Amino acid sequence: MTQVSVELPTPDDAMEFGRALGRLLRAGDLVLLSGPLGAGKTTMTRGIAEGMGVSGRVSSPTFVLARVHPAGESGVPLVHVDAYRLGGDLAQLDDLDLDTELDRAALVVEWGEGMAERLAEDHLVVRLDRRPDDVRVVTLEPHGAWERRVAAARFAG
Repeated sequence: MTQVSVELPTPDDAMEFGRALGRLLRAGDLVLLSGPLGAGKTTMTRGIAEGMGVSGRVSSPTFVLARVHPAGESGVPLVHVDAYRLGGDLAQLDDLDLDTELDRAALVVEWGEGMAERLAEDHLVVRLDRRPDDVRVVTLEPHGAWERRVAAARFAG
């Protein structure tokens, strides 16, 4: 597995990175966002949503667990999930019926590592870290078909 790391010095850089990633997404894609509180997972999702051209305001779905953003320019809806409150409970994850959503939408899951990757062999883990100088470091960890897609996208690294 080939990892790609990118430094994002400003919030605008993080949004642009998210937009670039969003332009790559299609129905059936699974992206897992990993990182501590304040690393920028929801900001990254906002960028992804903009890149996909989906409708609706993107905010953390912590209390509702999942938000569906209707398809826009890309023709692909975005399902944004916050698995933090699930605490690793796979039954609750199953109750969200995300495998059905994955058939028709791109799925971005915050805090889903260790649970949600079982939804698709082909998935992308996006690790976000925030350094003390506020620079974000994003590491892409592609699995399956994402290896080729990340290499073809030529993310600066």
